[in-house]
Amino acid sequence: MTFAPSHFAAVLLFAALASVVFGITQRSTTQAMVKYGLYCFAMFVVAVVGAGWLMWLIRR
Repeated sequence: MTFAPSHFAAVLLFAALASVVFGITQRSTTQAMVKYGLYCFAMFVVAVVGAGWLMWLIRR
């Protein structure tokens, strides 16, 4: 059995794990941890999609 995610799936996995760590280490209450983790995850995804479009535009 091999684990071979696509690039986008790998980025989403990294974003989810990094967001959990950021949420836990940067905030003190549970509600603030969840909100900050979701915020970080959204920013990761927006940055990845934006970078993808930028690379697509540069290549053209």
